[in-house]
Amino acid sequence: MKILKFGGTSVGSAESIHGLLEILKQGYAQGEKPIVVLSAVSSVTNLLTQMAEEAEQGISFVPALKELESMHFDIVKQLIQIKNQNPVLTQLKLFLNELEDLLQGVLNLRELSLQSKDLILSYGERCSTFLVSKVAAQYFPESLFVDASTLIKTDSHFGNARVDLQQSEMLIRQFVQAHPDNFLFVTGFIASNVNGRITTLGRGGSDYTAAIFGAALQASSIEIWTDVDGMLTADPRMVKKAFPLPVLSYTEAMELSYFGAKVIYPPTMIPAFMKKVPIVIRNTFNPSFHGTVIQHDSGKSPYPIKGISSINAISVINLSGSGMIGKAGFSGRLFSLLAHEQINIVLITQSSSEHSITFAVHPADAVRAKHLIESAFELELLAKKLEAPVIENELSVLAIVGENMKQTPGISGKLFHALGRNGINVRAIAQGSSEYNISVIINQSDLSKALNAVHDAFFTALKKTLHVFNLGTGNIGSTLFKQLSDQQDFLLNNNDIEVKVVGISNSRKMLFDVEGISLTSWQAELDGKGEPADLETFIKRMETLNLPNCIFIDNTASTDPTKHYLQIFKSNISVVTCNKIANSSSYAEYKQLRDTARSHGVDFFYETNVGAGLPIVRTLKDLMTSGDRIIRIEAILSGTISYIFNNFTGNASFHDVVKSAQELGYTEPDPRDDLRGTDFMRKMLILARDSGLAIEAQDVELGAILPEACLNARNVGEFYEQLKKEASFFDALKEKALNENRAIRYIGKLADGKVSIALELVDEKHPFFNLSGSDNVISFTTERYKERPLVVKGPGAGSEVTAGGVFADLMNAGA
Repeated sequence: MKILKFGGTSVGSAESIHGLLEILKQGYAQGEKPIVVLSAVSSVTNLLTQMAEEAEQGISFVPALKELESMHFDIVKQLIQIKNQNPVLTQLKLFLNELEDLLQGVLNLRELSLQSKDLILSYGERCSTFLVSKVAAQYFPESLFVDASTLIKTDSHFGNARVDLQQSEMLIRQFVQAHPDNFLFVTGFIASNVNGRITTLGRGGSDYTAAIFGAALQASSIEIWTDVDGMLTADPRMVKKAFPLPVLSYTEAMELSYFGAKVIYPPTMIPAFMKKVPIVIRNTFNPSFHGTVIQHDSGKSPYPIKGISSINAISVINLSGSGMIGKAGFSGRLFSLLAHEQINIVLITQSSSEHSITFAVHPADAVRAKHLIESAFELELLAKKLEAPVIENELSVLAIVGENMKQTPGISGKLFHALGRNGINVRAIAQGSSEYNISVIINQSDLSKALNAVHDAFFTALKKTLHVFNLGTGNIGSTLFKQLSDQQDFLLNNNDIEVKVVGISNSRKMLFDVEGISLTSWQAELDGKGEPADLETFIKRMETLNLPNCIFIDNTASTDPTKHYLQIFKSNISVVTCNKIANSSSYAEYKQLRDTARSHGVDFFYETNVGAGLPIVRTLKDLMTSGDRIIRIEAILSGTISYIFNNFTGNASFHDVVKSAQELGYTEPDPRDDLRGTDFMRKMLILARDSGLAIEAQDVELGAILPEACLNARNVGEFYEQLKKEASFFDALKEKALNENRAIRYIGKLADGKVSIALELVDEKHPFFNLSGSDNVISFTTERYKERPLVVKGPGAGSEVTAGGVFADLMNAGA
């Protein structure tokens, strides 16, 4: 024996009822004849409630009644043969006439009792179940309409009646035994008291009906057919990666349902729970999917938790004071007071000192609860033994649930790390000794981000998603997008990382898409769909979206974005930048950026500030973190200057080499911007600061490459003329290097707390002697690398290597 319950969406239209019948036909062909429990047609219960409440206010219910009639009659006309329609339409009309009389009475009296409302609502299930039973009779002639109010007996608590399970189960067994050959279609939700007055079973009432029948008949299973594939790991409206759970224990399902999972209402499971009857959640619109089995034991799972549930809106009341300390019965008095007034407590936590109690209630109950406490504890408040209760609103509850959590170390640590890493403040925590559930209260605005961050943390077989906002679409930005696109499959398959670029901006336009902008057609999308660029708006939108694992990439050379880094860190967003302006500004700003990033638990990566894609900043950091002491750093960190001196050989003039470098794109439009050494100075300044020196730009001794006449030229053309005039200066330098078998190098040095950059002639024993092309090179002399310095060498410029450095920083920020 199986019990199949179909919800409102499963009987919401002719098409969905046809799908329901196909499910029944498949079982029928295999000899199954389950008991079918049905809800009212989708939205009908709400419509009946509306009609009843409007009638009480003197508003006509006739238009809504006609709509109700039309909904049911249309289904009859679509699904039942014309010759068989009349008896069905007649009975439905009788139901609707009875309903009209009831509503007219409410309208005349302007009074709606709970008893009358239950009777009015019962017509939803009566009409739908009768209708479906008659449609089914065309395929299963033995179909029989059953009014559950004759079988399920309750008290007279109208609106949410308590079931007399013993009597109800006896009546159900007797009825089923008396109709062994019938295919039973049973009304959900409705019952009756000892006087035969209609009652209803409250929220989830049709599920409860199915559970009562299943328990009474010791069914093999109770199948709840709805419009989802089962119970999911999280709310799919907020967590796109949520997936159906194959197996849950009764305890896990109740915990998840209590904290917001709407698939099944916890009390409805109790009869099945008591008799150990499995409950299966199935999807009417995807019947081939196996759904979720809720059973006595949890089953094996590769994950430490089963799911993450939440309550979107909650209020917290804080009560504190010395009068609570050691006061036996205080908590009992408080919660008995609230229970007596039907105020449900969602969550409770108390400090071990007994000085304070924090509890969560639904927002609609918060003010009333506060007034009750103030009234009941008036003497304690006047005597200052209690502080006035404080309400906090706009909060949410997030709960992780699973039997595997029990006695498994590190679960709470992983939860709080995921929340903290994303800047989500926890206002209160609760965990029972059963260890099936850890609940936290957080700001409502953080709920979506928290759910996604925690989901990524616990369901590690899924891909971690990095949400990227990229500023700058020039050579580096566009090359980064191509590299990300080319590497997508590798990252997914080998690193379990998915990168979604959700925001792009350049100086003209900006574009957002929380589902991710295509990395192959981003340019067309930005040009076609982008809105006018505005840096303030771009950053504000990034903050408002409040996505988990969020990273801001600055691929510009502008001062403007760097002014927002502090604000971005304070929004708990990591920053990856190839823009060296922020790090080479004042030392106070440099330090403030690091301190702010650290205090908010986010990353600040800028490898490309110093050596493009070369691992220089990270190497220095690793040396210092591991306890090594820096003695000296020597470096060539200008690819432009490196190229010029590597090619200033033989008969080549300095003028011709610089001109060639400019034509090849190695220099800025005005080569003096490179040859002044300012960019090199910024790189050495950053390295010096990262090594622990608190220095300013003016503390760096910057040696000149060019004579004053070249530097002071009025324009680029005049600059080249001056280079020709100064040819003897450069030729003398080249000749001296040749005669001494040395190479000309522009070298930055950090030693004894000082930083200098100057032209030097190095011999063949020096690690910088054999440099070629536009390579950068850096030499670390440390306590560990004293005899043979640690050398990092390679290309120090170019969009490919720089974008690669940004890419690497992005992966480190997402680790």
